[in-house]
Amino acid sequence: MIRYSLRCSGDHGFDSWFKGADAFEALQAAGQVACPVCGSTSVTKDLMAPAVRPARSAAAATPPETTGRPDLSAPASELEAKLAELKRLIEANSEYVGMNFAAEVRAIHAGKAPGRPIHGEARPDEARAMIEEGLPVAPLPFLPARKVN
Repeated sequence: MIRYSLRCSGDHGFDSWFKGADAFEALQAAGQVACPVCGSTSVTKDLMAPAVRPARSAAAATPPETTGRPDLSAPASELEAKLAELKRLIEANSEYVGMNFAAEVRAIHAGKAPGRPIHGEARPDEARAMIEEGLPVAPLPFLPARKVN
């Protein structure tokens, strides 16, 4: 396995793993290597440095911000930062009703439950049915916190 740092024609940097150099070349020629941000298939290898492990004592003395390792808890792009802010706002200003979302939406719409902002989960068939019924629902571009790895 080999990891390449890649860059698309939109100047988005990302990395990906491949079985080997030949596998990367074959996938790139077939147009199957695409940018995860913009979807461009015009992708080239970016400048890469070899991954050399420092001595244990040097690694322990090196502050995390200078190791070159990405902070995986921080947003990697402006889009991810905006999605994280949207998630924070929705979770702070609405009630999570879990898998009872479809029933709760219908109860609110019928006036059987108090009107309030809610968010939750619905199976695809339930979501489709609510949209077909004209209920005011919309899918969210993120998973609930309990389903995130």
